Amino acid sequence: MKFLKVMSLLLVAIFLITALFYEKIIASVLLPQYIDWAQETDEKGIEIGTPLNNKERSLAKEIGIKHPEKVRIVYVDDVPYPYDNFALKVFGEAVGLVGEGITNNAQVFGYSIYARKDFELTRPKLAHELVHVLQVERASLDKVVTQHFFDMAEYGYDKAPLEVEAAEANKIYSADW
Repeated sequence: MKFLKVMSLLLVAIFLITALFYEKIIASVLLPQYIDWAQETDEKGIEIGTPLNNKERSLAKEIGIKHPEKVRIVYVDDVPYPYDNFALKVFGEAVGLVGEGITNNAQVFGYSIYARKDFELTRPKLAHELVHVLQVERASLDKVVTQHFFDMAEYGYDKAPLEVEAAEANKIYSADW
């Protein structure tokens, strides 16, 4: 009986500590792992991706990207995510990046845009992704990832400020090519 009380008290203490310091845990443990993985994914995408064509490069310039020649599109069966890292998988599910019923059609990792092969990158959809490239160009991949994860945890995906900014491009560039 005494053992159960001690274990219960210990579990409550762990829960409280985790609840109070979850941002520090995420910032110091999970985000560096994700950022390292994302940077590797970007490097691979830059190597194997397809450069933007003239129309796409013009759109990138119009959006404000300083180096549109660096942007690459990588068409894949599934947009990558570090599923093999259990903590990142759980975190991705918690903030709504991955999980049952969630299909990630496209994602930016710096200058590389990974898009599902069956996802048509129309002008508005490409503009959305290019705004994410611009966000990384304005700050850095690690700063954007950090802000985006905390914003998604606080506001949800659709209301996260970086997503709201990118969603505006869907409206501004709504006409197809």
